[in-house]
Amino acid sequence: MAMTAQGPISLNIFIPAVPELVNAFATDPGTVQLTISLFLLSLASGQLVMGPLSDRFGRRPVVLGGLALAGVASFAAMTARSIEALVIARIVQAIGASTGVVIGRTIVRDLYERDRAAAMLGLITTVMVIGPMIAPLLGGILNTTLGWQSIFIFLATFSSGTLIWAIVALPETLKQSTPAEHASRQPREWRYLLSSPAFYCYTLIGAFGSAAFFTFLGGAPHVAIRIMGTSSAEYGAWIATSSFGYMLGNFVVSHSAGRYGMATLIRWGIFAQLSGAVLGAIVIFFAPISPLAFFLPQMVITFGSGLLLPNAITGAISIHPKVAGTAAGIIGFVQMATGAACTQIISHVLIHYPSALPVSIALLMTTSLTGMAYMALRRT
Repeated sequence: MAMTAQGPISLNIFIPAVPELVNAFATDPGTVQLTISLFLLSLASGQLVMGPLSDRFGRRPVVLGGLALAGVASFAAMTARSIEALVIARIVQAIGASTGVVIGRTIVRDLYERDRAAAMLGLITTVMVIGPMIAPLLGGILNTTLGWQSIFIFLATFSSGTLIWAIVALPETLKQSTPAEHASRQPREWRYLLSSPAFYCYTLIGAFGSAAFFTFLGGAPHVAIRIMGTSSAEYGAWIATSSFGYMLGNFVVSHSAGRYGMATLIRWGIFAQLSGAVLGAIVIFFAPISPLAFFLPQMVITFGSGLLLPNAITGAISIHPKVAGTAAGIIGFVQMATGAACTQIISHVLIHYPSALPVSIALLMTTSLTGMAYMALRRT
C-alpha cells in the first residue's frame, strides 16, 4: 500500500502549489501545467517499462531502484532553479513512482492465488482513492505554511522511508530462473499473453470501469461549482461521497472474493455501475438539479468500480503469472491513458453545455462499454 501510494500522492499533493509557481519562475500557467500533465503521462508510460523489467530481473531490485529514483528526483525538484528543471525532475519522479503502482499489484499476484489476490488488491487499490483525497489538503497546508519546496521535502522523506522499509522487509517474490532460461522462455510467454483474448477483455473492463470515475472527476467541478453554485469546500465534501462508494466496493471485495469468485463480483460491479448511470440520467431529465441528485448516483457507480476493478486487474495479471509484471504494466497504462482522455474530453465538452446532461451521457457510455467488454470475456 505504501508503494502504491507513491504515484497518486506525488501527483495530487503538488496541485495546490501550481498557481504560485507561475510567479516563482516568472513563466506562464501552461508551462507550469506541464509539471502535472507530463507527470501523469510518465506515470502511465513508466509502468510499461517497469513491469517487464520486474519479470526479467525480479520484483525487489526494480522496486528498490524505482523508490530510490523517486526520492532523488524529489530532492532535485526541491532545488530546481528553473521551470524546465522542475518539469524534468517531475518526469523522473513519476517514472520512479510508477514502480510502486505496477509492481505492488504484481507482488500480490506472486503471493496469492487468483481469488485471494483480488481480495488483497481490493485493499491496496483503496489508496488510489484515499491518496487523491488527502494529498491536496496536505499539499495546500505545506505550501501555505512552508512554501512549495516543502512539498518535495515531504515526498523525498516518504519515498526514502518506504525505500528503507522495503530494503528491510520486502523479499523477492518472483521465482527466479537462470538468464538463459529466461531469454529462451520470455518470447513464448509474451506471445501467449498478447495473443490471449481474455487478457484484452480484462484490460478493457479495467479501463472502462475506471473511466466512469475519471469522466465524473473531469465534469463534476463544472456542474457543481459553475452550474449549481456550490463552493469549493462544498464540492470537496460532495466528491468525497464518490470516494466512499469506491472504498465500500473494495471492502466488499476484500471480504467476499474467496466466497463468490471474480466473475460474480465483476458482474455485480457492472450492474451497480449501470444502475447508477441510469439513475443519474433519470434524475437529470426529470428532477431539479441539486448536489444530492447529482452525486448520489455517482456513489453507486463508484461502488461498482470498487467491486469490479480489483477483479479485472487480477484477471489480467493471472492470464500468465510468469509475465504478471508485463500484464500489470499494460493494464495500468491503459487505465491511466483512458482516464486521462475521458477527463480531458468531458471538461472540453462541458464548456459549451450549461447542464449536467453530457456527464450523464458519458457515464452511460462508459458503463455500457464495461458491460460489452464483460460479454466479450464470457464468449472467450
